[in-house]
Amino acid sequence: MKKFLAVLMAAMMMFTMIGTAGATSLAGTYDITVWVAENAVELTKTQIENFNKTNELGIVFNATVEAVSEADAATQMITDVEAGGDLFCFAQDQFARLVQAGALAKLGVKAAETVSAANSSGVVAAATAGDTMYAYPLTADNGYFMYYDKSVIPEEHIDSLEALIADCEAAQKYFAYEMQTSAWYLAGVFFGTGCVSEWTMDEEGKNFVSVKDTFNSPEGLIAAKGIEKLVKSPFHLSSSSGSEFASGAAIVVTGTWDFNNVQGILGDNMGVADLPSFEVDGKEYHLGSFNGCKLMGVKPQVDAVKAAALHQLAQYLTGEQCQLERFEALSWGPSNLNAQASEAVQANPGLVALNAQAPYSVPQGQIHGSWWDIAKVIGDDIKAATDEAGLQQALDNYYDKIAALFKLDNNALLFVGAWNGWNNADETDTFYFKDGVLTLDVPESDYMGGRIVNPGKWDTDKGFAQVVTGAELIQDLGVEANPDNNIVFAEPGNYTVTVNGSEITIVKN
Repeated sequence: MKKFLAVLMAAMMMFTMIGTAGATSLAGTYDITVWVAENAVELTKTQIENFNKTNELGIVFNATVEAVSEADAATQMITDVEAGGDLFCFAQDQFARLVQAGALAKLGVKAAETVSAANSSGVVAAATAGDTMYAYPLTADNGYFMYYDKSVIPEEHIDSLEALIADCEAAQKYFAYEMQTSAWYLAGVFFGTGCVSEWTMDEEGKNFVSVKDTFNSPEGLIAAKGIEKLVKSPFHLSSSSGSEFASGAAIVVTGTWDFNNVQGILGDNMGVADLPSFEVDGKEYHLGSFNGCKLMGVKPQVDAVKAAALHQLAQYLTGEQCQLERFEALSWGPSNLNAQASEAVQANPGLVALNAQAPYSVPQGQIHGSWWDIAKVIGDDIKAATDEAGLQQALDNYYDKIAALFKLDNNALLFVGAWNGWNNADETDTFYFKDGVLTLDVPESDYMGGRIVNPGKWDTDKGFAQVVTGAELIQDLGVEANPDNNIVFAEPGNYTVTVNGSEITIVKN
């Protein structure tokens, strides 16, 4: 990895010269690998063929298009950047870790200006760290809204959370809203009352240096009271799967990706709407949400000419024409402003609901990796609370954990896993390496795995693949089953783990 990055630095110096050369300097045939979602593989092949036929730069790509989900691409890239896709699509919440891993090539100044002008501002912000743009906007549909069963839910009730809860309870149908298992959904209630959680990174986009978080505030307490209404209902279900309609749900809060699934289950009874409002002390608050996107990244290249050609292809694949083609074939919501304005996009019920929710949504910026686990616990704490003091304690607990993140030594190493609840912001020193050595008790569990990380991050460069001694003590699950490079012990016990540079030694005591 270090050798690869060193060569890249030299290539980047060459890239500046290539950028000022004539267009014909990019002419040639390039072998590349492209990672896209499984349902986009065939369309992407066709789009690359069209690029080969229509570009005027003499560029021809011999592309191998592989199915790698947007959720998995970042993990696989970070595990081995050199072996990753030359172009790859990923979910917005993976952006920070990809930048930190050096897995994204920067856009040139002119390319960044062109892409920024053509796409919605929230998606542009999601692809930017500091003043540098690292990725190309692909979609603007990664938000959530409400699907409902019109045979159960009266249309006049869709604006009231309290009425919807009552309808579900009366019909003994589930209200599926991921309030206890996902910070992404839960945070929207806080945004609805005016709270913020805004994270600031250093100029290089490598580390988080501060946060403005007002969840623990009077407005946050109002949000907690709204969450309480739902999670204490016997028919609340912490899920965001449209398939819940097939097993007794009347409402599911999810996104455009579930549109075809929900329609297939409910048919003419499918209703789609923005999120409702809830009432506290006589005042109504419209539920907020995150809005997010999918991005396309270009892997840093040793060959600067190939890198420039890849950026040309990335601009094409994320341009207006290709975004509309993906909308027509896959119902993906465009980030391109012209594509968003098309009649077909404007008529799509899911995107109409998403757009109706947009005024109450917050762009998902760069967020500390540990925040997702810290924030999702709020839902359980609120459900367990018996009075207002308990609700306030839930917010206090959250605030203390957020504050602790900035007390971590990001240069330390922590063995995080099943044994400490995957808490990679662990406040104890039980799982920290001292002088590169850790003695670890691995209890019996269904999954006796973990990963060696820097606190607060999800690094994957120290794990199974780096074990040089003691490989017989851990399970070899293979790359596909173990993309996170986790060390999974074969049996419980006490182990001494030593990290020496990039090599790991494991001894059973």
